[in-house]
Amino acid sequence: MLKTRVITAVVLLAVLLPVTLFAPVAGFGALIAIVLVFGAWEWARLLKFTGLAPVGYAVLAALALAASTRLGIGVRAARPLFEAAAVFWVLAGPFVLVRKPTLAHGAWRLFLIIAGLVSLVACWHALVAARVLGVSFVLSVLLVVWLADIGAYFAGKAFGKHKLAPAISPGKTWEGAVGGWLAVLVVALIVMASHAFEPTLVSTLVQRIGVVRALLVLTVLVAFSIVGDLFESMLKRQAGVKDSSALLPGHGGVLDRIDALLPVLPLAMLVIG
Repeated sequence: MLKTRVITAVVLLAVLLPVTLFAPVAGFGALIAIVLVFGAWEWARLLKFTGLAPVGYAVLAALALAASTRLGIGVRAARPLFEAAAVFWVLAGPFVLVRKPTLAHGAWRLFLIIAGLVSLVACWHALVAARVLGVSFVLSVLLVVWLADIGAYFAGKAFGKHKLAPAISPGKTWEGAVGGWLAVLVVALIVMASHAFEPTLVSTLVQRIGVVRALLVLTVLVAFSIVGDLFESMLKRQAGVKDSSALLPGHGGVLDRIDALLPVLPLAMLVIG
C-alpha cells in the first residue's frame, strides 16, 4: 500500500507541479477542469447515482464550467460564484454536520446536485483566479489547507484524546484541529516576517486588512477546511464507501484530495476580492 501511495504521489507531482509552475493560465485551467470533472463523477456516486448517471453528471459539470467562463477570469468576474459557494459552505456545511440529515435522498439530494455543480465550478474559478495572481499566490492558498491537514495529523497522533466528530470521522480530534491551526499561523507569521515569495495569500491579506484580521481570516479558512473534510466524510459514510473512488491508487479519489479545498478556495478569494 505504501509503495502504491508513493508511486501515485510521484506521478501526480510530476504532472501537477510543472503545469502549475510553468504552464500558461489556460493550460493550468484545462488540467484543473479535467480533475474537477472527475470530482463531479465522484460526487454523483456519493449521492448514490448508479449506471450512467454519474457520467451524465460529470458531463453536466463540464458544460456548466464551460458556460461559466463567459463570466470572465479573475476574482471580480467570478465573485457571484464565490458568493454562492460560500453561502453553501457557511450555512449548509455546519448544519449538515450538526443535524446529520440523509443527504442522498429527497430534497437534500436535489439540493446537493446543484450545490455540487456550484462548488466545483467555483473551485475552478478560484484556482484559476489565484493562478492569475501568481504561482506563489496559488501555492500559498493550497499551503493553508496542506499545513492544516499535516499539522492536524501529527498533532492528533501525538496529543489526540478528544474526538472532533466521532460519528462522522472517528480519527479526527480537537487536539489535531488545534495543531493544524497552529501550523498555519506559525508559517503565516514566518512569511510575514520574511516577506518571502510575495505575493502570497498572507501578504495580500496583511496589505488589505492588517495583521490581526489576516490571522482571523486564516483561522476561519482552517475551520472551513475541516468542514469540507468532514462533509465529504459524511457523504462517504452515508454512501457506505471508504473512498470517493479508486481513481488515485493508494489515495482514494479526487474528492478525497480536494474536499478541504472546496470551501476554502472561494472563501479566500472572496476576502481578497
